[in-house]
Amino acid sequence: MKARGWMAGFLLLCLSLLCLPLAAALGQSGADASDNERLVPRLGDIMNAAQSRHIKLWLAGRAANWELAAFELRQLKAGLVQAAMLYSGIPVSNVTTLAAPLQSVADAIDARDGRRFTKAVGELTDGCNACHQSMGRAFVVIRIPVPAEQPFSDQIFAPKGNK
Repeated sequence: MKARGWMAGFLLLCLSLLCLPLAAALGQSGADASDNERLVPRLGDIMNAAQSRHIKLWLAGRAANWELAAFELRQLKAGLVQAAMLYSGIPVSNVTTLAAPLQSVADAIDARDGRRFTKAVGELTDGCNACHQSMGRAFVVIRIPVPAEQPFSDQIFAPKGNK
């Protein structure tokens, strides 16, 4: 019985010691901040999700999976709206400039027209790059995805001029 009590105490001590770094990290991370402050995604995370949606939108449209393309477009729009709402440094004109290309993509999906879809996604992609340029992020260049390349094939990683 004494051995069992000693062992339980030892396990409790070990667990406490293991949890100390976690408690310290939580204290430094602002975990005691309000829920709204903790749950605001970083702009880069929102844009990474948008980039993934851009790839999936393209692949779905090219495969004529119009239902999936419509879903990905809705998700992409929601992410862009979220970015604009959460980050006041994004000019309203950048967001409204994308309205026409987003609508063109939606219209092409509704019409199930691959040719219109290709053109509309190209215009949307140009709009993304224009936004990046206006925000001082011209080094982030998006393109129509190339499925045979790496997973994020719609981003050019080479420095400008070294395509």
